[in-house]
Amino acid sequence: VQLQASGGGLVQAGGSLRLSCEASGRTFSGYIMGWFRQAPGNERVFVARITWRYAITNYADAVKGRFTISRDTAKNTVYLQMNSLKPEDTAVYYCAAGTIGGVRGQDYAYWGQGTLVTVSS
Repeated sequence: VQLQASGGGLVQAGGSLRLSCEASGRTFSGYIMGWFRQAPGNERVFVARITWRYAITNYADAVKGRFTISRDTAKNTVYLQMNSLKPEDTAVYYCAAGTIGGVRGQDYAYWGQGTLVTVSS
């Protein structure tokens, strides 16, 4: 299984970015796809998740109402649309895949390489 994350960059506060995570190597029906982030000096934390089959979503309170996770089954790609970005959203963002798919990193078996998002004030 390979997860290739992309779409990070530098954006001003209030701006938007869309992250992509292209998945390959198996069928993901029955999997949960998640996004996590790790700010400098902090632990990796849960951001959002989506079930591959039914597109059921969950979000961390810190991003609820601003971020939207979605997936395109035809492209085997998961997206994270990030709006109204804040400086505290600055982090390396990781996509992950797993069959448990909870809010803990250990719930995911596969990880992408991370993409850096920097939000300037």
